[in-house]
Amino acid sequence: MPRLSASSITGRPKARSRASLMLVARVLGPLVSTQKHRKFEGSKLLLVQPLTENDEPRGPVLLAVDTVGAGVHEKVLVVLDGKAAGDAMQKKAAPVDAAIVAIIDHVDVDRT
Repeated sequence: MPRLSASSITGRPKARSRASLMLVARVLGPLVSTQKHRKFEGSKLLLVQPLTENDEPRGPVLLAVDTVGAGVHEKVLVVLDGKAAGDAMQKKAAPVDAAIVAIIDHVDVDRT
């Protein structure tokens, strides 16, 4: 499987800025790992599919650390920034690029 990064999803190179890139995604299922970095101990890893505003799949599937207790098929908000993702885990210098930071109940898009 090719290595995925935030730039492969957005089509833009990863820029260093204070703003974190976020996206809406659907949880596909867990990734189980018996051996992992010590900063991931106690963390749940989930595969998520980024979505368009019409809930259609968009781009490649991502691996994200779950910080909110999301379940399979739930719509979630994912932050795609290493520092912000590590902050969401409450672990400094964690080797993470994506973290689930919210479970989405409803999205209201004004198309006027």
